[in-house]
Amino acid sequence: MANVANKQMICNVLMDAAKDDKDIVVLCSDSRGSASATPFANAFPEQFVEVGIAEQDLVGIAAGLARCGKRSFPMSPACFLTTRSYEQCKVDVAYSHTNVKLIGISGGVSYGALGMSHHSAQDIAAMSSVPGMRVYLPSDCHQTKKLMEHLVKDNEPAYIRVGRNAVPEVYSEDDCPFVMDKATVICKGTDVAFIACGEMVLPAKQAAAILKEKHGISATVVDMYCVKPLDKDAIIEAAQNAKVVISVEEHSPFGGLGSMVAQVVGENCPRKCLTLALPDAPVITGTSQEVFNYYGLTGEGLAATAVKALA
Repeated sequence: MANVANKQMICNVLMDAAKDDKDIVVLCSDSRGSASATPFANAFPEQFVEVGIAEQDLVGIAAGLARCGKRSFPMSPACFLTTRSYEQCKVDVAYSHTNVKLIGISGGVSYGALGMSHHSAQDIAAMSSVPGMRVYLPSDCHQTKKLMEHLVKDNEPAYIRVGRNAVPEVYSEDDCPFVMDKATVICKGTDVAFIACGEMVLPAKQAAAILKEKHGISATVVDMYCVKPLDKDAIIEAAQNAKVVISVEEHSPFGGLGSMVAQVVGENCPRKCLTLALPDAPVITGTSQEVFNYYGLTGEGLAATAVKALA
């Protein structure tokens, strides 16, 4: 399979499910193009709601439909979905326990040159802190497919963050291990443990290969797509078998995966922990890859950080 955007895979799964489940409803905030949801809107016009640029209404309407027995999937840019409608996500969805799956598209620095107003570098912290809200960041289209196939069937609130563009495969169609709410261990090592989520899983996997080939360093790579509920057992096992634990995320250094990993490691098996993330500042202007290159969030950058930490 050629590289596919995670948001496109979400639409594919929803279209397949909507054929048999007429309760599935997709909602957009003038974002059907950005969300790759136009095919769904065309195929299932009676199961699609265009709210317009009104994210608070988007979430409120989705929650109301869920109260009427619908399975709601509001799709909107992550930067707006998790800030402009934060109260609705907290009260109408999580606190009211409605069956709403909040799809945050173009997450992280996907919007590149549009700057801080369009970046979502605080959403993991914000959404994870809401009681009753699950948070998922799948790493590629294959994992996204398996995650969504579970989410279209369950009845619990969730926030799913994906990027804007097609991403390289971490797994393959025939080899994508997946257990709901359990991290995927890509490889096991004894020197360093990378714990990553979303689009940072591939650089972690690449770093492990570089460390092995160039430095003889053995690395564990954990794909923590389930940021909440956090797979603490996977973190503890990885940390116990490593000298250094490095978390990697497309997020602020505060309150995200790195903070969670450090807390688990500190409480259960103290090790040196490093958090690799975006800076606590507006990021540079550029494409996602240019931003990642600049801040060392690449296979080479992660490998260099590991070598320095182990030294």
